[in-house]
Amino acid sequence: MRIAIDTNRYRDFCEGQDDAVRQIRAATMVHMPFTVLAELRAGFECRSLARRNESALCRFLNSPRVVALFADEQTTFHYARIFRQLRQQGTPIPTNDIWLAALVQQHNLLLCSRDRHFDVLPQLGRVN
Repeated sequence: MRIAIDTNRYRDFCEGQDDAVRQIRAATMVHMPFTVLAELRAGFECRSLARRNESALCRFLNSPRVVALFADEQTTFHYARIFRQLRQQGTPIPTNDIWLAALVQQHNLLLCSRDRHFDVLPQLGRVN
C-alpha cells in the first residue's frame, strides 16, 4: 500500500496515536507532499521546539520507505480538474489540500488524512 500523508496524520504518528502508527507502518511507501512539508516547517518556526521537531522530521524523511513528493506540470492538470469539480459542487477546500489531492490522484496513492473535507472528492482512495 502506497500512501500520501497529510499534516494531521504525521502529527498523530509523532504523538504515537495507534491508528496513525498502524497506517504508516503498514504502508510499503509513504509519500510526504511538499505542502505537508511546508505546513510542518511553518508550524515549527512558530514554536519553541523547532530544532527538535525539524530533527524528528528529518529522521522520518530519511527512512527508505519515505519520499518527499513535489508537483510537476502534470500535477497542475489534476489540480485544475479538482479545483473545477470543487467549484461546481460548491464545496471549497483549502488550497494546500487541493495540491495534496492532485498529487494523490496523479500518483495513484491512498490518502491518509483525518480531514473530512476530502469526502467531497470520492475519486480519492483513502486509508481508514
